[in-house]
Amino acid sequence: MSLVRFGVSLESGLLKKFDSLIKSKGYSNRSEAFRDLIRQDLVDKEWNSASGEVAGTITLIYDHHQRELVGKLMDLQHDFGKIIVSSQHVHLDHNNCLEVIVVKGSPKDSQRLADSLKSVKGVKHATLSMSSTGKELT
Repeated sequence: MSLVRFGVSLESGLLKKFDSLIKSKGYSNRSEAFRDLIRQDLVDKEWNSASGEVAGTITLIYDHHQRELVGKLMDLQHDFGKIIVSSQHVHLDHNNCLEVIVVKGSPKDSQRLADSLKSVKGVKHATLSMSSTGKELT
């Protein structure tokens, strides 16, 4: 990997806010913060593309006592088996479970799975965390 230096012009007020932001996030320098901003935009582009392969996680919180809920969640996961890499089930307390499902595949299929799981009665909270397979990031 070769590094290229380039200049960026910003209003002083915007630069002060940026410096404060990156300091609060623990960045040691502006360059790494800019790299992360660019990478995040590239990941967003991957997820908004109609094709390509992405990776991500779907996190669910649900009451496992809800009638037929676990069966419905498993049926949906089997329907999307081609994109599910793994899943982990955690008992949070007597009533609540957390499940993390790792997906790798098309953005459309990943979003459809997340939406399908989220809409099942008894799911209290669900999120899709979008990431990249890394192939498009340098």
